[in-house]
Amino acid sequence: MTLRHALLTCCLLLVAALPPAAAQPRVRDVESRPGITQRFLLIVPERPVATVVLFAGGHGALAIDDDGRFGWGAGNFLVRSRQLFADRGLAVAVIDAPSDLVRARDGLGRSRVTPEHAQDVAAVIAALRKDPGVPVWLVGTSRGTTSAANAASRLAPDGPDGIVLTATIASNSDWGSLGRMALDAVRVPVLFVHHEDDQCRVTRLGDTQRLVAALKAAGVPAELVTVNGGGPAMGDPCEARHYHGFIGIEPQVVGTIADWIKARSPPR
Repeated sequence: MTLRHALLTCCLLLVAALPPAAAQPRVRDVESRPGITQRFLLIVPERPVATVVLFAGGHGALAIDDDGRFGWGAGNFLVRSRQLFADRGLAVAVIDAPSDLVRARDGLGRSRVTPEHAQDVAAVIAALRKDPGVPVWLVGTSRGTTSAANAASRLAPDGPDGIVLTATIASNSDWGSLGRMALDAVRVPVLFVHHEDDQCRVTRLGDTQRLVAALKAAGVPAELVTVNGGGPAMGDPCEARHYHGFIGIEPQVVGTIADWIKARSPPR
């Protein structure tokens, strides 16, 4: 073998050993209601097993610009963990508020429990079933769990393949509590993930445990996984940098969610 051939072979082996290039995020808009568009940021890794639609907490108005930058919410647990999901072989759609609410002072606000919000989510699900064309799961955190559960309870049989609810709004003292929804109609798999030290007043672990027990009694295929550790917790216990937002254990939590979803998503 000549020196030139040896160098060429070495270069080819080095290229083959490199990890695949990270998928480039792209912004998509779909018409969801007359005159209303629904924006989301899409990341599609090579050969995804499923797609996760991520719902941030708070007011949910991420104000994603045309270049994929976030006007708000970049530190939210699910938003900041989006690439972790993609690294696990899942396509990722980070959903914004619809065009009529993205600039509203309260963002999604109480629209999270409405049929119109479910209709916006349905348009995103339909688009994702075409591209990238794999099962679609809704994943919400904090107030995002209200959005995910609202959609799952209203969209059967054309809704998601399943939902994952993290730091769930389960206190019946809150307007967005899942305990106030008709979740007994849900027949797709439901995974609850909760931090044992979540100190937010509307996402107490005990409330979530009672909700899961009630759903199981109603025949809903619900499961609960609790996690611990992480930190250091900082600031408001209802914010994303506290245990409520799984601070410091994002890879472990995302891995648990991804493995659970992939085990329930048929191969392509």
